[in-house]
Amino acid sequence: MENDNLIVGLDIGTTKICAIIGRKNEFGKLEVLGMGRAVSDGVIRGIVTNIDKTVNAIQKAVQDASDMADVNIGEVIVGIAGQHIKSTVHHGVTIRRQNQDEITIEDVRGLSNDMENIVVPPGNSIIHVMPQDYTVDYEDGIKDPVGMSGSRLEADFHIITAQTTAINNINRCVKRANLNSQDLILEPLASSLSVLGDIDKEAGVCLVDIGGGTTDIAIFYDNIIRHTAVIPLGGNIITTDIKEGCMVLHHQAELLKTKFGKAIAEEANPNEIVSIPGLRNRPPKEISIRNLAAIIQARMEEIIEYVQNELVASGHYKKLAAGIVLTGGGAQLQGVAQLFEYMTGLDTRIGYPNEHLGKCKIEEVKSPMYATTVGLVLAGFKSLDDRETSYNERSVDAGNGVNQNLKVKQNDKIHLNADKLFSRIGSRIKDIIGGDVGDEGGNY
Repeated sequence: MENDNLIVGLDIGTTKICAIIGRKNEFGKLEVLGMGRAVSDGVIRGIVTNIDKTVNAIQKAVQDASDMADVNIGEVIVGIAGQHIKSTVHHGVTIRRQNQDEITIEDVRGLSNDMENIVVPPGNSIIHVMPQDYTVDYEDGIKDPVGMSGSRLEADFHIITAQTTAINNINRCVKRANLNSQDLILEPLASSLSVLGDIDKEAGVCLVDIGGGTTDIAIFYDNIIRHTAVIPLGGNIITTDIKEGCMVLHHQAELLKTKFGKAIAEEANPNEIVSIPGLRNRPPKEISIRNLAAIIQARMEEIIEYVQNELVASGHYKKLAAGIVLTGGGAQLQGVAQLFEYMTGLDTRIGYPNEHLGKCKIEEVKSPMYATTVGLVLAGFKSLDDRETSYNERSVDAGNGVNQNLKVKQNDKIHLNADKLFSRIGSRIKDIIGGDVGDEGGNY
């Protein structure tokens, strides 16, 4: 199979490493051609702690996806997360020359490029610079200033930084797996592409991606990213609580959580008991589903309190008409949406990466667990900011227009040169004929 126009997303998570190969079909939907996953033993809370184990897991996931799609993979778009991720808002200003009559795409991009050079804390690097609202000659609240007149252009930028060592370790793992990192994208931003629609982002929505090691937050309002945060708690801490509270093995605790876990203890039947095998020469252990749910609810309430604090800190808590959208593996826990609604007072739903998917033979990819990986593939086809997508399209159109005009001018030049050539040939023929007739007439 030809690998032209194929995008590969690589999610290096705490519990799993997943690779998805996709392409756009004739209807503009994402068609998943291959998927591979491997257990992630070398990543803790989004940070690579064992290079060799992570490289092996990446190679297995990529190879499985490559075999399924029957293509060779060379480049991937990689997701990054972890508690080291920080976000801040910076203000940028540029003064334009008075003789420039309108703001161009180059002016807007130049202001964004200036933000790439701001001073960040030592040991950190900028991974995303995302413009929010613009101000033109002190007129604020402008989404897209291109085409407007003005000499003073300002903007607030959402700057996302990550530890330089964490970035280097991810890139090192990708390189040692014989792959090239095409781009590095914050995972909640990638998830937003797969589970959120434009209406959600315009109305105001908080995306909560409950992963294995972290819970990632992204808040959108008026179609613009407003706030991002990473909470260092996820599904793995719930598994650890079950392991210690019920005194079982880790894999048994994980099975209890995924098969019998509930986020609201009151909804669990107090008479329902599950029996699990005991250790060697010991009887089976009986676990109450109500007690199991109580352990899960206690930890989920802590995570929700962190989310609530981030909502209040963002200043957009009362502006989220679309409420909260939950995704990630932790969103599959029974009753988790109801618990979020009860504690935050906001409408909550589970986000599935279905809206942008076409017909797919791999039904598993429609799970919230793979929202980030699907979003990474979509990021290869679409910019994180819709305005940037519009700028790229307009630049291409402008380029085609220039080429078309150049082609017309070249054709005109060719025709003009041809006319001159034929004119000179005609004049030369007349001279030759005229000279011959004159000589012959003189002889007579």
